[in-house]
Amino acid sequence: MSVPAFSDWYEDILGPDFSACDIHLGPDPDGEGEAVATLVRYQEPVPGRLSVLWVHGMTDYFFHAHVAQAVAEAGFNFYALDLRKCGRSRREGQTWHYSTDFRHYFPELTAALDIIDGAVVPVAHSTGGLIVPLWAAHLRRNDSARHARLAGIILNSPWLDMMYPRAAVRVMRPVAGVLGRVLPSVEIPGGNLGTYGVSIHKDHHGDWDFNVDFKPVGGHRKYLGWLREVLRSQRLVHDDRVDVGVPVLTLCSSTSLLRRGYCEDSHCNDTVLDTVQIQRWAPHLGADVTVLPVEGARHDVFLSRPGPLEEALTATLDWLGRR
Repeated sequence: MSVPAFSDWYEDILGPDFSACDIHLGPDPDGEGEAVATLVRYQEPVPGRLSVLWVHGMTDYFFHAHVAQAVAEAGFNFYALDLRKCGRSRREGQTWHYSTDFRHYFPELTAALDIIDGAVVPVAHSTGGLIVPLWAAHLRRNDSARHARLAGIILNSPWLDMMYPRAAVRVMRPVAGVLGRVLPSVEIPGGNLGTYGVSIHKDHHGDWDFNVDFKPVGGHRKYLGWLREVLRSQRLVHDDRVDVGVPVLTLCSSTSLLRRGYCEDSHCNDTVLDTVQIQRWAPHLGADVTVLPVEGARHDVFLSRPGPLEEALTATLDWLGRR
């Protein structure tokens, strides 16, 4: 596989400690113009060091400067990737985060791996925590040289199952499979991300500042074609057809609080995904999977309040140190 063209490094939106380059991927397979991904790095990488590659989820992008700083202070290089049509990478006229096949993200993940020097550990959140295992399993089957550069994977609340009653999901799968193929651009309900959004943003009840165009508090619009692909990809995990072939650390909250409006408990639960499902399905991703529930964590454990955030960072850095 050839490496897509990429630009020179330039100062990133997070300021002078961060630089970015654009990865030019050619025509978008979903017909939305030229696809571009954005690779961000913190400070100058040190040759020979293990590198972390942050991969965001749905309705998300990289803004976690505190994680980059902690990783660098612990002696690792830090990079982050905004996938095509997400965050920094979305171009005028493109549908935010829209993809009918998560394999479309493999070229930018592979390009990032090729740009980074040495061994790499992706840290993947939510929908990214579904996409990255699919990519790692693809490399294991088809590209042993690149796969050998993956020293492990850290998953941050990966979206490995639908957080709805089983009966509803059984109905949803065939319906979404058919309608998502013939009517992929039909909009669907957004999954109630508003509770999570207001619990983390500083202008509401949270502690964090981020670009609400890139990451709206209520979430980006979602479509049938995208839902069909989510369900297809999750089914691969459930059928044990995804083997990443490297050690995995899975972080998640110890508890969920779903389908509720904002309340004080929103700060110490996953209000997006079912953490019981995460703990059930993560071990299916490979032969060496550690699952660590973090008491009091939010959906993005690295946006939790100070206590659980410190626990998540400590566990992450200790695990990286053993790689």
